[in-house]
Amino acid sequence: MLADLSSVEIQARRNTSDFFIHKDLKGFLNRELDFYLKNEVLNLDEVESAGEARAEGWFQMTHVIKAVGRQIITFLDQIESFQKMLWEKRKFITETQYCITVGNIEEGFYSDIAVCEPQWAEWKELFHIDEEETNLFNLGKDKKGKRLAFLKAHPTLVLDTKHFKTDFVDRLLASLDDLDEMTDGLLIHSDNFQGLNLLLEKYGGQVKCVHIDPPYNTQTSGFLYKNDYQHSSWLAMMRDRIAAGIRLLSREGAFLCHIDENEYEVLHLLFTNIGIPDGGTIVWDKKNPMLGRKRIATQHEYVLWRTWNESSVYLRPTNIRMILDMAKSLVRDHRGVNTQVRHAFSQWISTCEGLTGGERAYCLINDDGRVFQSVAMGAPEPRTNPKFHIPLIHPVTKKKCPVPSSGWSRAPKTLQDLIEKNEIIFGEDEAVQPRRKVFLTPDSGRQISSVISDSGRGKNDVAKMGLEFPYCHPVSLYAELLGTSVVERDDMVLDHFAGSGTTGHAIINLNREEGGMRKFILAEVDKCFDVILLPRIKKVTFTPEWKDGKPKRMATQEEAERSPRILKYIRLESYEDALNNIAFHNANGQQVMQFHDYLLQYMLKWETRASETLLNVEKLGSPFNYKLHIHVDGQTRKKLVDIPETFNHLVGLHVQARQVYEDNGRRYLVYRGYIDHRNITVIWRDTEEWQKADFERDKQFVAEQKLTEGLDEVFVNADSLISGARPVEPIFKARMFAPVEV
Repeated sequence: MLADLSSVEIQARRNTSDFFIHKDLKGFLNRELDFYLKNEVLNLDEVESAGEARAEGWFQMTHVIKAVGRQIITFLDQIESFQKMLWEKRKFITETQYCITVGNIEEGFYSDIAVCEPQWAEWKELFHIDEEETNLFNLGKDKKGKRLAFLKAHPTLVLDTKHFKTDFVDRLLASLDDLDEMTDGLLIHSDNFQGLNLLLEKYGGQVKCVHIDPPYNTQTSGFLYKNDYQHSSWLAMMRDRIAAGIRLLSREGAFLCHIDENEYEVLHLLFTNIGIPDGGTIVWDKKNPMLGRKRIATQHEYVLWRTWNESSVYLRPTNIRMILDMAKSLVRDHRGVNTQVRHAFSQWISTCEGLTGGERAYCLINDDGRVFQSVAMGAPEPRTNPKFHIPLIHPVTKKKCPVPSSGWSRAPKTLQDLIEKNEIIFGEDEAVQPRRKVFLTPDSGRQISSVISDSGRGKNDVAKMGLEFPYCHPVSLYAELLGTSVVERDDMVLDHFAGSGTTGHAIINLNREEGGMRKFILAEVDKCFDVILLPRIKKVTFTPEWKDGKPKRMATQEEAERSPRILKYIRLESYEDALNNIAFHNANGQQVMQFHDYLLQYMLKWETRASETLLNVEKLGSPFNYKLHIHVDGQTRKKLVDIPETFNHLVGLHVQARQVYEDNGRRYLVYRGYIDHRNITVIWRDTEEWQKADFERDKQFVAEQKLTEGLDEVFVNADSLISGARPVEPIFKARMFAPVEV
């Protein structure tokens, strides 16, 4: 029923009821009502004027109204249930493309790349490579040679498979080892609710951080999203999307959600009702008050931090690494620790910008080059046991040193161990109270506070790359937030309100700075996916620094090695596309109208069962030619659907290899990978016109190529004689229409 959908989605779909009613169903209801009206059963004016003499007619009228009303309600229930099914069904992937940095492509492919003019045209537009090497585009005998040299010299050039023919793409993808592992970013052009539902089997429980900046529900001028919902509608929309994100979140992960003062309280309550514990709220001080508003000028926003993990959250140790690197550099330049090194280090740390007071305290260098600070060793509360008041003996004067008034914080044996490790600092004589050395290490951390100050402008970040977006947060803010929540080198981040792609930009920066291999998933439904998000991710992959829309410099060798290897982007069938692909296949609809129960309760489900959007399994015998009507750029046209890729996501297959085989004109697309700990192979081929001999040859070819050896499970489309192979159709259908949990 519609009660199971958010009110936003209900309102967006009410006008679609006519789509079904106009298929002769509206006429049926009108004929039913006309019948009663013509027979004057429903002539209310006459009934009223007749008075009590016509009381019996009133009862007849109420029975008629009740009967007709029940039929209308039953039929509307069928329509609404059908619409709900269309909304919740997993959507087909209508396009799959890979963006691969050329440094991760075998040089044997470079000759084909060198002559692909659409790819070079894109590089010219995005990266301005013509300004670096104009002869790359001049006619001449040596143009190809120049391009080959250029490819080798620029390993971060981003190849997009959309510019290449199928046979090249098949060979290229087959050459890559562990395809999913090499894929560092997944971009999804889809309604975020639909996109996350498709990802559940593959990524459920694997995301370390969900980080979103949703619409704030304000009337912000020029913002790309609908941003002025009624409160209840906004909450319904947010609940579904938050719940979908949580289903992908690991139990050790964190859900970070940006918001301002307009909906902070209700969003906080929403998270509480969903059941993910409160980890605290961060106030982002933007250092830019919104002057001119009534009463108080606002200059902050909020970040809700929700997690089941009860551990403390520490800032990314950027300053710590900088301090340690400076000490290491000074020691190396002076070939050891001496007075000059200690003085230079102390001077540097006292004047270095951006350090906290606690970080500046680490101003000392040990004889072995380690950085430390000295701290008092007095107990926080008075000690009564005499052993905590035993004086330490000065190593030179051999006299007793002063004891803290509250006693030592450590037992005598622990203090002696610290002395033997040279981790106690004594004064020039016994008059000075001893202190302890506390060393700074790469693992040292400072707990994140509830206030972050960052005056950066996200609009400037994208403007440097020659792109425009009305409002986005600064990359520096995201790097600080994500650096605290995805600390392991291979953690995964999800942003299903991706906007301009700032989350992906921040992750790429973090990986380059720290040598990590964090992965990101970005989902965006708006046209900015192609205009802003995808170009931005390509640009920042090419080089980290931009100015006036052009590269400020090329990526260093280290940055190139730490750049994304593969970016994959997919497009999904939309809800509107699903509606456009509904077709009624009964040849004698007028006769069907005689069966009221069938018409009112089952007609939509039964008559539309062969619609491609509902997965017509009979057509999976030709999986490379499965088409839907897709609305793109204001036009609806038939477009191929990526059936194999859709199936991979539905079953949660982690793809390690994608290979294409040929056998006498028969094309085999074979995926190898794993689900949980089971080794899986999925085999796709076109069997639409096969005869018995073809199936015999199919079995023989699969055996010759050893496509099923050493596997826990094999899936194959359509009929087959392959021993032990399971058909894809039943699991495909089941997963596509599995209930959605919200």
